[in-house]
This record gives sequence, structure tokens and C-alpha cells, in this order.
Amino acid sequence: MRVGIVTPVLTRVPKSHGKWEVDAGIEEVARIAATADALGYDYVTCSEHVGIPVDVAPVRGAVYWDPAATLGYLAARTSTIRLATHVLVLGYHHPLELAKTYGTLDRISGGRVVLGVGVGSLKEEFELLDVPFDDRGARADDALRALRASLAKREPAYEGPYYRYRGMVVDPWAVQEHMPIWIGGRTRRSLRRAAELADGWMPFGLTLDELQRMVNTVELPAGFELALSNDRALDPAGAPDRVEEVIGQMAAAGTTVVNARIVGHSLDHYLEQLEALAGLSVFTPSKGGAA
Repeated sequence: MRVGIVTPVLTRVPKSHGKWEVDAGIEEVARIAATADALGYDYVTCSEHVGIPVDVAPVRGAVYWDPAATLGYLAARTSTIRLATHVLVLGYHHPLELAKTYGTLDRISGGRVVLGVGVGSLKEEFELLDVPFDDRGARADDALRALRASLAKREPAYEGPYYRYRGMVVDPWAVQEHMPIWIGGRTRRSLRRAAELADGWMPFGLTLDELQRMVNTVELPAGFELALSNDRALDPAGAPDRVEEVIGQMAAAGTTVVNARIVGHSLDHYLEQLEALAGLSVFTPSKGGAA
């Protein structure tokens, strides 16, 4: 099984992060990314939120590093591991803004970007950015079609119900002719959207049983990626047999790449955990996405 990591430090959700992450910075993150790169992990992640309401922060957390800046830095500190946004909120961006920003990152990294995107659910953040909330699902579907028409083109053109453009140069553009687009979410609608308009699904906050029931309701296209998350953090050094059992169960549910959350009590402990997981029989080294 290929394994990507939900990168520590960059997002701190209450009760889900280690105490050491509070004081960690970009150098610690770079060491994690470089170690994962050398061991053959498939990708690292970075999420997006512009601003979290004060009363929501105790539930969602308040720390969300900017993915473009962060993954751009990590691109320079790695060579083959892929760089996944987990996830960008489509309604916060014009499709050509995403094509330009992540096309540039794709070029910088040699074709290693996985564009994870979602519809979004935090109404206050939509209002902060002065973007529509009520029709965000339909708007996201149109943005996905626009992105697919635009990501690998110097002069993209698209006409849909929300987005229309032509006669514009977007340079640089993505070097991957078909940049992977994965949809985040936790609903059956997000899975159907992914199967229809994208290349993969990377859900969150669901048990494996819930995920499997949902996946069984949708016919998935050939080559579709299911980047499923473990609902409890993996402890490969402390409980390797349990980790192999969990990953085996995820494989049986249709997982193609594990979106792994891993126990870490310190930076050194986290790096040891990466090495321990990479040494298990269920781990398949990835070739990454470098051109």
C-alpha cells in the first residue's frame, strides 16, 4: 500500500496534535518532508483556511499554514514526494487563480502537485471573503470543469454557468498534462462529485465502516484514487501488528493510498515512526510524481 502523510505542525486541530508541534516551525516540517521523501512516502499535505472565527477555533483549530507558500518551500527541500493540498476551498478562488498558483508549483516541483479541493462549509469564512455560500456546490462543480480545461494550458478557455473566459495567457502553467484532482469531504455527494469530475476522493472524519458503505454505493472509474484516512493515529513502532492489520482492512475497503495520521511525541519520535512504518510489509514505496 502506498502511504501519504497528514503533515504535522501545519494544521493543529484540538486533541489531534502533539504538544511538540506548538513550538515547531518550517525546519521541523522540512525534516519530516525530506525523511518521508527518502523513505518513499507518496505525498505530504497542507490544508487551507484563511481565517477561523474565534468561537469556532476550539473545535476546528486556528492554525492553518498557507499551502502555496508552504508546499513551495517543501518542493525545494524534496525531490520525488508529491505535494498535496488537503484541501483548497474552491469557492475562495477563481479557477485561473488556482491554475496559475498550482501550475507554478507544479513547474517548480517537476510535476508533483496533487490538487486536493473541496466545497467548504464554514459560512463565516465565505462571508469574510465576500464569496457566495448558498450555491457553493454548483459553483464548485463549475470550477472543477474549468480547472480541468485550464490546468495544463497556456491559453485556457472555458464557458460555464459561473465561469467564462478566453483570450488570456496563464504562464507558467502545469507541467503535468493531467494534474490529479482529488475531492475532500465526508458526504456521499462529495464522493459522487469526485467520481464524476475528479480523479480521487480524500474524505475525513469517517470510520472505515462508514467509508466502505459509502464507496459501495458509487461506481468508480478506472484508475480512481481512494485516499482514505485511518480514524485513529497509527503507532508503527509501538504496535506494528496493529498497523498492518489496519492498513490491511483499509486495502480491503478499496483504499489505493493511505492518508496516514501517525502518532508522534516529538520530532525525533515522529521521524522514527516514519521509518518504522516504511519498514512494514504493507508499505509500498512510491515513485512520486517528479518528471
